[in-house]
Amino acid sequence: MKRQVPVVVGVVIAIVLVLAIAGVLAGIKIWQVKSMIAFYKGFPPPSATISTALVQEEQWHDSLSAVGSINAEQGVIVAPEIAGMVTEIDFESGANVNKGDLLVKLDTSSEDAQLRAAQAQTDLARVSAERTRKLRADSTSSQSELDQAEANLKQAQANADAIQAVIDKKTIRAPFTGQLGIRQINLGEQIASGKGIVSLQALTPVFADFSLPQQDLEKLTNGLGVQVTSDTFPGKNFEGTITAINPDLDAVTRSVRVRAKFENTDKQLRPGMFVRVNVALPDDQKVLVVPATALVSAAYGDSVFVVVTAAQAGITNLPATSLVAQQKFIRAGRAQGDFVSVESGLSVGDKIVTAGAFKLRTGIGVVENNEVAPKISTSPNPPNS
Repeated sequence: MKRQVPVVVGVVIAIVLVLAIAGVLAGIKIWQVKSMIAFYKGFPPPSATISTALVQEEQWHDSLSAVGSINAEQGVIVAPEIAGMVTEIDFESGANVNKGDLLVKLDTSSEDAQLRAAQAQTDLARVSAERTRKLRADSTSSQSELDQAEANLKQAQANADAIQAVIDKKTIRAPFTGQLGIRQINLGEQIASGKGIVSLQALTPVFADFSLPQQDLEKLTNGLGVQVTSDTFPGKNFEGTITAINPDLDAVTRSVRVRAKFENTDKQLRPGMFVRVNVALPDDQKVLVVPATALVSAAYGDSVFVVVTAAQAGITNLPATSLVAQQKFIRAGRAQGDFVSVESGLSVGDKIVTAGAFKLRTGIGVVENNEVAPKISTSPNPPNS
């Protein structure tokens, strides 16, 4: 037992020495890390190269923007009211037609025979009625016989008219003047009631239907000028006027439906076409404007980076005159060309970042370089790509 005591003491001493050495090494490492942090803390982050512009106040023609669809003044899919077999097609796909022009005839051979029989009955009833009137005038026949003869005449005429109406319904004519679409039937085809024959659209004039939020309702009146553009005709503006404003609002979107009329003499606007709508309001408005490239959009709102001095930003680890970026949240308004109006958050003369904002954060140093900044305009006209 006495020999084991020195062994245990030696083990304990060795463990203590190992722990002491580990503690010393850990302390040295912590001191090194703290020294490095303190050393680099005094160094500012590298500056980012940016382009800048000043917030300006401009006089913008006040307007309202929306998207809409073109609808014809009159437009239908021509279809038969009664089923039948196509025996005659008197139009070409895409042709212009006038109201009343014959389009299609369905087989009426059975109705024609019935009509001839009904007309013969009518002629007989008319002769009988005339004879009875003469006899009644001579008091040779009774009033009841005359009444019966005239009733027979009216019934025979009604039967003939009913058959003629069926024949007329199987003779399909253009209900209004317009342009036809693509033919959807063939000769000899048995078509059902309501089956589409061809599209007919009146293209002069046309309407643009669009919706605006309820807060814009007080600005709207009939007669206001409207301008629409379409990707189909780049660079071309179509001029029209507001002709109708819905008296009720959509209970879900809280928006009002508006209709504008366009003469469309060149027939370039077509029903169903998507258009961008701009409603010109009578009053001009002073607005603060910034290039659209300055906006940083996020789920929590729009913002821009403003360039200020380190002293203005309260940053002490940089020279007082050094330029730094500060993020400011704004409320953006409508766009015009390459610019966006700002309703709140900025002042005239603020210097904002227009290029390079994606690499910034509040307090980072910046270096201005406006030599490579792209040109911006209220009416950009980029070349075709």
